[in-house]
Amino acid sequence: MKKILTTILVTIFSSLLSQNCETLIPEIYISDKAKVIYETKLAEAKLNFSKDPSADNLIWLGRRTAYLGNYEDAIEIYSKGIDQFPKDARFYRHRGHRYISSRCFDLAIKDFKKATRLTRGKPNEIEPDGLPNALGIPTSTLQGNIYYHLGLTYYIQRKYHKARYAYEKCLNIAENPDSYVAAANWLYVIYRDLGKNKKATDLLNSINDDMSLIENHSYHTILKIHQGKVDPAILGNEITMGQSLNNTTLAFGLGNYYSINGNEEKAQRIFKRIVEGNQWSAFGFIAAESRLK
Repeated sequence: MKKILTTILVTIFSSLLSQNCETLIPEIYISDKAKVIYETKLAEAKLNFSKDPSADNLIWLGRRTAYLGNYEDAIEIYSKGIDQFPKDARFYRHRGHRYISSRCFDLAIKDFKKATRLTRGKPNEIEPDGLPNALGIPTSTLQGNIYYHLGLTYYIQRKYHKARYAYEKCLNIAENPDSYVAAANWLYVIYRDLGKNKKATDLLNSINDDMSLIENHSYHTILKIHQGKVDPAILGNEITMGQSLNNTTLAFGLGNYYSINGNEEKAQRIFKRIVEGNQWSAFGFIAAESRLK
């Protein structure tokens, strides 16, 4: 799919944090089929909020807005939620996510750290999926997502010690195999980057072939590359479609595999191909941007 070159300048202001972040955000590619679904769901969210302006309905309004690539509008919605429901960590968690999408990493970290403080000592809760998996079973939790995204933001900034702490917390509260492999995927490479090879090996040994996964198969495959159970060359061919990559998660994981095993030239070629694609808001794309030289 030809990359859409039209860009708009988005300036995101945070009155709460007295900071701003300027980002050139391209028009986010969404397939025609998905766009119809997203627009229908957004209309439902607007109607629900008009009938009942609750915190839950405001969260969904922000999430449905973000799925259409309208990150600035979503951030404004979450900021409104923070004003109205200042003790509700979900608004900080979701606003932080869209700060990542907008490359406003310092603002994202502040939001996730605030969310950790608001949830400290409280029971964890299942987070409903906005884009349900095939079984319709949510696999993540509020606190798990807070630490996952906090760790990712630190990782993108190459603050590996802080990323390690966040992902160790995320791993410890994982409630199912999907959450576990999602955290393990990042924590393994962080351990390698920090020279914690014994911890990296121990973590890798906890990954089994027959884990009961619902959706995070890409993370599982990446970990199996590091275990030597998946041929990286074959995987590289499988995730390539013509001149584009069909899975930035796998592509970044593959590039990172080459990087931490000494083949930086090959890693850079993969990272470059990722950022030449149209999955601008994908975490694999954002991580690849941070690694390009």
